[in-house]
Amino acid sequence: MNINVFDLKSLSQTELDRLLRRSETDIAALFDAIDPVIKDIREQGDAALIRYTEKFDDATIEKLGTKVSPEEMDDARHNLSDEIKEVITYSANNIRKFHQEQMPDEMWFTEVMPGILAGEKITPITSVGLYVPSGKGSFPSVMLMLGTPAVIAGVPKITVCTPPRQDGRVDPATLFAASLCGITDVYRVGGAQAIAAMAYGTETIPKVVKILGPGNSYVTAAKRRLFGVMDPGIPAGPSESVILCDDSARPQIVAADLLIEAEHGPDSTALLVTHSHELIEHVIDLIPGLIAELPTERREYCETVLSNYGGLVKTRTLEESIGFVNEFAPEHLEVLVAEPMAIMPKIRNAGEILLGPYSPITIGNFSLGVNAILPTGGFAKSFSCTTVFDFLKRTSIGYITREAYPEIGRIARKFAEYEGFPAHAAAIGKRAI
Repeated sequence: MNINVFDLKSLSQTELDRLLRRSETDIAALFDAIDPVIKDIREQGDAALIRYTEKFDDATIEKLGTKVSPEEMDDARHNLSDEIKEVITYSANNIRKFHQEQMPDEMWFTEVMPGILAGEKITPITSVGLYVPSGKGSFPSVMLMLGTPAVIAGVPKITVCTPPRQDGRVDPATLFAASLCGITDVYRVGGAQAIAAMAYGTETIPKVVKILGPGNSYVTAAKRRLFGVMDPGIPAGPSESVILCDDSARPQIVAADLLIEAEHGPDSTALLVTHSHELIEHVIDLIPGLIAELPTERREYCETVLSNYGGLVKTRTLEESIGFVNEFAPEHLEVLVAEPMAIMPKIRNAGEILLGPYSPITIGNFSLGVNAILPTGGFAKSFSCTTVFDFLKRTSIGYITREAYPEIGRIARKFAEYEGFPAHAAAIGKRAI
C-alpha cells in the first residue's frame, strides 16, 4: 500500500499549503445543493422533513412522527445490553464530573475604583439544538459530549436531531445516552434538513438560537449558510489527528494510534510528526499488517487517508515538529515524547492534547471526561474545545454610586465630546449633582 512520507524541509509552498488545508471541503460549492432543502424546510416544515428523510436516509417516518416517543426511549433503556449500558454510564459519569468543574460563578463584581463596580452575570442560552450524526455508525458518545455540558449549563430548552435507521427508529444507544443526560426532546431527522428545521422551527421541532455538533459536509454547509439565523457553534468537520513523537515512542503504539482517526472516513487526516527517521521506518513496516486486520470498509478508509491527506511527516528536530503542530492546529494531538510535560508550554494550537502512551485518542473520544467535540480544519488556532461555556453567555454589569459619579461622569463626558456624540455628553449633565 502507498503511505505518504512528507519531508517537511523539502515541501514546496504549494505542497505544504495542501497538507495544512487537509480535506476541508469548499463548503460554498455545496450551497446550490442545500439551498432548496433549506427553502423547503422553511416553507413546508414537517412535510418537507418527512420527504427529505425518505430521500436521503431511505427511512419512512411519517407514521412514527418526527419526535421520538417516551415509549421508544423506554425501549432503548430496557433492550440495550447491560454491557453497553455500563460503558455509556461509566463514560457519562466521567464527562459529567469534568464539565461540572467548569461551571463559573453566576455573578461577579470587582471595584475598579471606589464606588464603581463592574462585573458579569452568567446565564444559560435559552435554547440549543444538538446534532448527533449517524451514517458510518452510531455515536452515543457525541450525545454525551453535547448533552452533558448543555444540561449542566442549565439550558432550559434542548433539542436533539439525529438521523434515523432505515426502519425509522433512532439508535437505542444514543437514546440511552440522551436519557442519562436528562434529555427527552429527540427528533429522528438528520442532514441539512435537520439543521434548517432547528434554525427556523417546524410544526414539531422548535426553533433554537444555537446549534452544536459535528456532521458531514452538507450539515457543515447548512450551518454555515444559516449563520445569522442561528449561532452554528465551533467548526467541526472531518476528523483529524497528529501523533507527535520523539525517538522514545514505541512504534507499535504509534502505528496503532495513527489509525484511530483514519478509520473515521476517507476525508479524515491522520499524521505522524517526528524527527526520528528510524521511528518512521518502523511505523511504515507495521501499518500494513494493522490495516489488514480491520474490516473491509475501515481498511479502505485508512488506506485512502494515509495515501491522501494523511501520512508521516519527517522533521529535523523536536522543535521543528512542534512548530508544524502549532501551524497545523490539529483537532486531536497525542504527545508521545520522553518528557511530555516539558514541551506543553510550547504547544499553542490543538483542540485537545493527550499526554503519554496511556492516553490514546480512543479514551479521549469516549471515556476520559474531556470533550471530544473539537475544532477542525485549523480552527483550533482561534476556537476552543466544547465546554459548558458554549451553552452559557455573559452579560456585563455596572453600578456607580452617587459619590463616585461626578469624577467618572466628567471623564466620560469629555470622551463623548471628543468622539462627537453630543447626546452622550448631554446625558451626563442631566445627572449633575
